[in-house]
Amino acid sequence: MASKRTQLDELQVRILKDGVTPELASAATQLVFGDGNADAEIVFIGEAPGKNEDQEGKPFVGAAGKFLNEMLDMIGMKRADVYITNIVKYRPPNNRDPYPEEKDAFLPYLQEQLAIIKPLLIVTLGRHSLNCFLPDLQISQVHGQPKRYQGQIYLPLFHPAAALYNGNMRETLIDDFTTIPIIMKKIAASAAVPSLITDK
Repeated sequence: MASKRTQLDELQVRILKDGVTPELASAATQLVFGDGNADAEIVFIGEAPGKNEDQEGKPFVGAAGKFLNEMLDMIGMKRADVYITNIVKYRPPNNRDPYPEEKDAFLPYLQEQLAIIKPLLIVTLGRHSLNCFLPDLQISQVHGQPKRYQGQIYLPLFHPAAALYNGNMRETLIDDFTTIPIIMKKIAASAAVPSLITDK
């Protein structure tokens, strides 16, 4: 069977071939598929690429990405240890929010991306990412609380971009982020998981 990296490369080619969201694609510089370790135990999922991401072809390389790198450093991890992607893989014009139909168009490919990687933990960054998987939850109420849904464990976090300009949210995000190693230990010792992780 092909390696996870090969499968991800093939999926990336298929998105281009399938012509997903042609209007977004025509306005963007390039597809921003994902970056990091194909065998990662943790996958971070944002909303959509911004200007820097569109230019470099990698997710989270601007100011929010630097903050994400700093938080990874706080828990003794690097980008190379995790996998980072977005729901929508093209930059929306003027950094507007992705439209529901754009998120819907990319969702099957995102689900396939996750099925290839098989992470133990999916960290959603911001409300768009959270509501893609758990539509009935509000980020303000569930941030930092691991949730199990259909056998997968999710950790909803505020988006690093939002926290950059809001000191209180920044502290909250750092506090929530630093629970990741504890959650991973609980997942590894799966007998302890039910007491920590609530079902959706």
